[in-house]
Amino acid sequence: MASYKIGEVAELLGVSVDSVRRLTDSGRLATVRTAGGQRVVDARQLARYMAAVPAELKPETTVGRSARNHFPGIVTRVVKDRVMAQVEIQAGSHRLVSLISREAADELGLAPGVRAVAVVKATNVIVELPRR
Repeated sequence: MASYKIGEVAELLGVSVDSVRRLTDSGRLATVRTAGGQRVVDARQLARYMAAVPAELKPETTVGRSARNHFPGIVTRVVKDRVMAQVEIQAGSHRLVSLISREAADELGLAPGVRAVAVVKATNVIVELPRR
């Protein structure tokens, strides 16, 4: 399963790296060490954390992104039927829900723990994956 480095978790939560370290040191967010000794957070665990405690997620900065249009975050829930998919993304303190086609959700591989960007245009939210 995918995992995120402490810096990536900080970006997704909209907080500083020090804030994430405090969360991990207090046991509120578990980490594991890679073979190289780096601390990482399991993507599914991060998705559960972000879905459960959005009130605690207070962005310290918005440098480098436009909160009016792009919301980088992590998928916390996907509910699919035969035609549509309801996708929930936690982007910092913002929980965004979008209805997209099931086909689009499948093509993007959307599942809890997947990093995604909600793009807002007028009354629609479009889901895209960040560049790597």
